[in-house]
Amino acid sequence: MRPDARAWFEHRTTSATSLAEIDVPALLAAKRRGGHRVSVVLPARNEAATVGGLVRDLVTRWVEDVPLVDEVLVMDSDSTDDTAAIARAAGADVVATADVLPGHGSRRGKGEALWKSLAATSGDLIVFVDSDLLNDVSHYVPGLLGPLLTDPRVDYVKGCYTRPLSVDGEVRAAGGGRVTELTARPLLNALWPELAGFVQPLGGEYAGRRSALEQVPFVSGYGVEVGLLVDLLQVCGLPGLAQVDLGTRVHSHQTDEALGAMAGQILSTVLARSQRGNRHRSAPGGLLTQFAHDGEGFVPTSIPVAVDQRPPMVTVADYVERFAAVS
Repeated sequence: MRPDARAWFEHRTTSATSLAEIDVPALLAAKRRGGHRVSVVLPARNEAATVGGLVRDLVTRWVEDVPLVDEVLVMDSDSTDDTAAIARAAGADVVATADVLPGHGSRRGKGEALWKSLAATSGDLIVFVDSDLLNDVSHYVPGLLGPLLTDPRVDYVKGCYTRPLSVDGEVRAAGGGRVTELTARPLLNALWPELAGFVQPLGGEYAGRRSALEQVPFVSGYGVEVGLLVDLLQVCGLPGLAQVDLGTRVHSHQTDEALGAMAGQILSTVLARSQRGNRHRSAPGGLLTQFAHDGEGFVPTSIPVAVDQRPPMVTVADYVERFAAVS
């Protein structure tokens, strides 16, 4: 690890693996002292099985019992199950992604929901939490808010954790970050070695200041996390980034084919950013060919992995007008 990355890792990594490690009254006092408003966003598409419990715990703990959070918003991305109804009954505000900034249309992908959530929330501090989490994550929100509330130099905080992997009924303590280890980490270490200290660059739990998030583009698909990390490095500098050890993260796992598509989108996202300022390089490929065996031979299937992205929110007139009116 490069000296600057090692120094960052040692000084910008903190621990909040349980509520016992977090001084909640101190965070609440810092929030009040800074006049902050906190929004928690859960992007969701067909997460009826898990979203209700997550929202209920968030609202009960951090809105009602301790006023650390001011709004909990579920961004519903065209769910065909009861995700929206369950989340609303559990206490969240629920907004359909397609209904936000309708003049800009709607695209598929998690990044689209996150980008539009900036226009649907009002907090100056925004926490993003995935909707498919299966373990106790009651400490995630205060853990992620800690560096933002206690250090004004920090603009963006990534959660990190161990990720158990379940294979054929056997649970392994680690191994649940296959795309991270095989795709994202080698690319980041090669192209942006100063980011080598991030344990979970693709993790779905992170928090940031609106003032930073609104300055960067959001990739519409799976590349959104790595895109944000690279782009915010340019905006905030390495000292403006931090990470928090949140302990363990348990969630559903995808098939190898789905992970291949995810890896393809992440590769396209990284390559697009590596080519900035070099017009002589060819554009990254837009298709990923995968193979299945039908019993007689291998059958190729090609799927698109080229990614599009939404522009920095500060360039969107509808958004700028809305926040100018309330400031």
